[in-house]
Amino acid sequence: MRTARAATILAGLAIAVAACGNAPSTTEEPAASGSAPASSAAGGEKSLQGVKLEVAAKWTGAEQKNFEQVLKAFTDKTGAEVTYASTGEDTGAYLGPRIQGNNPPDVAILPQPGLVQQYADQNALKPLSADVIKEIDTNYTPYWKELGSAGGQVYGVLIKAAHKSLVWYRAPAFDDAGVQPATTWDELVKNAQTIADSGTAPFSLCGASGWTLTDLFENVYLSSAGPENYDKLSKHEIPWTDPTVKVALEKIAQIVDKQEFLVDGTSGTMQTDFPTCVSKVYSNKKAAMVIEADFVAVEAVNSGAKVGEDAKYFPFPKAGDTAPVVLGGDVAVAMKDSPGAQALLQFLASKEGGEVWAKLPGYLSPNKNVSPDNYPDELTRQLGQTIVSAGDAVRYDMSDLAPSAFGGTDGKGEWKILQDFVRKPSDVKGAQEALEAEAKKAWK
Repeated sequence: MRTARAATILAGLAIAVAACGNAPSTTEEPAASGSAPASSAAGGEKSLQGVKLEVAAKWTGAEQKNFEQVLKAFTDKTGAEVTYASTGEDTGAYLGPRIQGNNPPDVAILPQPGLVQQYADQNALKPLSADVIKEIDTNYTPYWKELGSAGGQVYGVLIKAAHKSLVWYRAPAFDDAGVQPATTWDELVKNAQTIADSGTAPFSLCGASGWTLTDLFENVYLSSAGPENYDKLSKHEIPWTDPTVKVALEKIAQIVDKQEFLVDGTSGTMQTDFPTCVSKVYSNKKAAMVIEADFVAVEAVNSGAKVGEDAKYFPFPKAGDTAPVVLGGDVAVAMKDSPGAQALLQFLASKEGGEVWAKLPGYLSPNKNVSPDNYPDELTRQLGQTIVSAGDAVRYDMSDLAPSAFGGTDGKGEWKILQDFVRKPSDVKGAQEALEAEAKKAWK
């Protein structure tokens, strides 16, 4: 799933920014240096001495190393011995046999909230303790608590986020056209025309990667329809033929219906995947903007751009009354009634645990009490502040909340229908009817 792939790329974000001179060096120190709070490192109570835990997540490389520093802080605080296991790209394929064999890890990190419901239905999850729930109530908005819940029970803690409500742009292209970053959708469309008139294609869309089109739709829909309708549509409580969906699709049509707005036209757009769409902005310099998440920064650097100089971003412009903030993220759950599992989840949900992690590269916290001052560079601080400031208006990636047959399968469901819509943006009604037909099948 692209949120998980995005998380892997995001692990290099602060390193990439540092390489551009925008952040201090991110050379990793040994885990013991600063990972644990001073009181714990100085010999705080070891209440879980001798307890052994296994944690499974899909992270590898630098992202795994950083998470292991967070686990080291937990060990320093409690005395518990924690072992990390990588699930690989397919979390379900790893966890399924272990659940069937009655040998699951103590704690698993799930890349989609939809998996919380799936595993809860299989009785594979343990409800969170009162202490963990208290930590969630203290540090998270009710929306995040709901995402980790199923059947009236709270099972999961949102511990890591990816920011998907950004428009990245090439500063020289904006300078040449004489435009400033847009704050509204109408301004964005107007700027696009001005940039096109200057001789540069305004948008590089990743049409071959259907998930990027779902991200685009989600931002427009959240802004134009509002958080309440977003929640209803994400649960299929209102149909995709609803007038609010029509409004969002019509707005998207404003930027995909003009050949001069799309680098290499519609045909080229539908052959461009992520991250090639980023290189068309920063390497080939054929386009001015790419609409995608914070992890674009790493690809921009790979294209030779300097983040904060020629590679900049602005918040996704308002297409209605709501300033959209759409996040992806990872959910920690307990799969065993072990004495350490709940303690680890409580630590991960805490301000203390979040701030240990926030000091490391490639991390954004949905915990509202983790101060953005903890982040290692200005770019991440700004993104972290955006998440906190959005408060109750923040929403999770809608397609990741849907059954995978609808919202998470290449060449099928929402991905394919939105690709078809980009090819024929005049057929709003046909796109809505196709989306509703697929949604009905997926939500049976």
